[in-house]
Amino acid sequence: MKKNQISPSEWEIMRVIWTNHPITSKEINEMLKEKTTWEISTTKTLIGRLVNKGMIDYELKGRMYVYYPTLSEKECIRNKITELFNQVCSTENKVILKMILEDIPLSLTDIESVEAVIEEKKKTAPAEVVCECVKGQCHCSLNRDLKSL
Repeated sequence: MKKNQISPSEWEIMRVIWTNHPITSKEINEMLKEKTTWEISTTKTLIGRLVNKGMIDYELKGRMYVYYPTLSEKECIRNKITELFNQVCSTENKVILKMILEDIPLSLTDIESVEAVIEEKKKTAPAEVVCECVKGQCHCSLNRDLKSL
């Protein structure tokens, strides 16, 4: 697993830390009690992994460790999205975006905000997105290879 890739359980910890930092492991565990059945040792293990991955850091306050994020929630979300888009053919970006828009709840204000981004993108958008996959990774690369025969 890459340094900044985090598991779903680690993501739960991060959400609490982003919202409530600086925070102790005990406080994190208490906040997640409604959602998980983790013992404090599990929470501390996950925190340790996040420290090792460089996602959070800590300070010693008296006898307690308090944790804070080293990356913002927005940066982590952007990294996850970029990772997803890097795993599929660039000609399929529209399919991913369409699925996201169909599947998530959006307010009218949210939709207007998305529309504004799309209008801005139109100003610099190419006529066509080009496939950059290596041979055999997608249908376009197969079709491109067949055309060259």
